[in-house]
Amino acid sequence: MSLYTGLVSSVLFPLHEKLKKHDTLAIRKSLEQSQWLSADQLHDLQAKRLSAFVENIYRHVPYYRQVMEERQLTPADIQNAGDLRKLPFLSKNLIREHFEALKSDIAGPLNRFNTGGSSGQPLIFLLGNERVSHDVAEKWRATRWWGVDIGDREIVAWGSPIELGAQDKIRLARDKLFRSELIPAFDMTREKLLGFIERIRQVKPAMLFGYPSVFDLLAKTAEQNDIRMDNLGIRVAFVTSERLYPYQRENISRVFGCPVANGYGGRDAGFIAHECPQGGMHLSFEDIVVEIVDPQGTPLPPGQSGEIVVTHLGTSEFPFVRYRTGDIAALSDKACGCGRGLPMLESIEGRSTDFVVAADGTMMHGLALIYILRDMEGVDAFKITQESLQHTHVDLVVKTGLTDKMTQRVQDGFKARLGQGVDISVCEVSEIPAEKSGKYRYVVSKVAS
Repeated sequence: MSLYTGLVSSVLFPLHEKLKKHDTLAIRKSLEQSQWLSADQLHDLQAKRLSAFVENIYRHVPYYRQVMEERQLTPADIQNAGDLRKLPFLSKNLIREHFEALKSDIAGPLNRFNTGGSSGQPLIFLLGNERVSHDVAEKWRATRWWGVDIGDREIVAWGSPIELGAQDKIRLARDKLFRSELIPAFDMTREKLLGFIERIRQVKPAMLFGYPSVFDLLAKTAEQNDIRMDNLGIRVAFVTSERLYPYQRENISRVFGCPVANGYGGRDAGFIAHECPQGGMHLSFEDIVVEIVDPQGTPLPPGQSGEIVVTHLGTSEFPFVRYRTGDIAALSDKACGCGRGLPMLESIEGRSTDFVVAADGTMMHGLALIYILRDMEGVDAFKITQESLQHTHVDLVVKTGLTDKMTQRVQDGFKARLGQGVDISVCEVSEIPAEKSGKYRYVVSKVAS
């Protein structure tokens, strides 16, 4: 660690967080101790936090006081993760309907946030200092697993209008002090991509942080233009906010000459899991209770895929209790070679809309279609939209023009998976635009949602 990084991580950033009334430093230190506890000790710790959390929201959050009274429950009835099943799921629609009643009557200052709305209408919700402190601490702990600390040079590829809109003089000065530089993930033209690549070469960051789709695109652009990126001393590419596909991991790692660390979570659900250098996708177990449920809401055992449901214990001011994320994953019952007691996710399979449904009702991951296009020579970019069981549309960006042979290959491959009677329309486009959030979605199913 350089002297400057040490100054930032131990003095300047903690001071910054203290001035913002965040408890980030104390939480991170606590997390770095608790991560080495045994599984039984961690479950006891989580249960104590959950009990205090439920007591708090019962007393101070009108919505949950009403829900529990209607079910004839008291805080004493919910003492561990299994007891959470006595409470109803929380959906985006319920948050919209009971927005005011979800505010704690003892909440401090709350700020409005929203999701990107990539799978439908954006969700507006509130975050307080408690939640922000825990989220920052969780990310901080995870990046330190990879030998990167606050104050090390960092390039962030992000596209949220919230982050970009906050780039005022104070924010810019702060980022410069902490040696973090943002490249906006919008309008990724060839000229801008080459400019971003040159900036990364100039900065020589210790860490890349952002969307996997953007770093995959930067990697491909660098390779196509014979620009070497694996000699910059980058220690890790930390990717989040989108599904990380295996081919993206391989491409980013090869071109930038560094390991890729996956981080899973969302602005609404928080930082749910982070990958360690041994490959374990560790849950933020001290802060978040994770359930995996089937379509009927029944909890599933480790190894079985279902929807991720989270209860964030750092949200007492605007609670997220049994919140349905719409994402699909499976829990693991294995121990990680890193020695941390934190439980893990076995797999993260993406949003429900990342799946497609065949004409006979069979559900499959979008990768079944993606790999047809990934293997096609001349295809630079694509987007698959399943409009209905009988119609799927494919947009292609091709190097030398879309040929009848290419169209036929796409149609044959897709029909083999979706059904011979399914209409597959193929269209050549000049570019695949990002979502409003700056993310790229390769598969969108209006049937699986």
